[in-house]
Amino acid sequence: MTSQARISVLASGGGSNLQALIDHFAGPAANAGVLTFVASERESAGALDRARSARIATGVVDEPNDSDAILSLLDAAKTDVLVLAGYLKLVPAEVVRAFRGRILNVHPALLPSFGGPGMYGMRIHQAVLDHGATLTGVTVHFVDEHFDRGPIIAQWPVPVLPGDDATVLAARVLRTEHRLLPLCVAAVASGAIVLGEDGRVHGHLDIPVSVHAPEWRFGLAEDAAGPSLAFASDVARLFPR
Repeated sequence: MTSQARISVLASGGGSNLQALIDHFAGPAANAGVLTFVASERESAGALDRARSARIATGVVDEPNDSDAILSLLDAAKTDVLVLAGYLKLVPAEVVRAFRGRILNVHPALLPSFGGPGMYGMRIHQAVLDHGATLTGVTVHFVDEHFDRGPIIAQWPVPVLPGDDATVLAARVLRTEHRLLPLCVAAVASGAIVLGEDGRVHGHLDIPVSVHAPEWRFGLAEDAAGPSLAFASDVARLFPR
């Protein structure tokens, strides 16, 4: 990906992940890319308000199944990278193919668990609790033609604590979404992470010390250059650089 990749975002809700992207690309990742367009299938989506406040062009996806209409919007924005940030619709296969290796999604669980059709919002976190899981987390992955599938770029664990309900757990997971998604988008935008012809993720993702939360300490190796993650396949593996 060339410098200053043009990034478009599809979002259905309030846009807190979009805000994390806005802040990241206005600061630490300013050289990697620029947010140029945000669209939603809902005219009332808070994400559109956040985009307008940041002076980012917006649009409405009137027919989420109309691949030509979506591609027209994205082409008009000269989109290099497409991010699904809380977008609840299945992206048409034609759009996925057009952006292969350049379309990312964030999911508030450790895929492939607790994903797929119907698994969104509080349903995910309640399912985690109902199954008695002691660990959940966040997954950022390249998108394919199916819900919550596609090669995994990065995952980060989030503990399930005694006394958690779905609301408390969702808030803890969301904080990690806000940290991990911008780093992954910037890495794809800069070319540090790529989807190879073999269908696997290749590259390197640095996790700056400044973005760590206490739960991020799990599994990290420290060295003089700071903690890091590296990827040799579609499954993220932790090891010292």
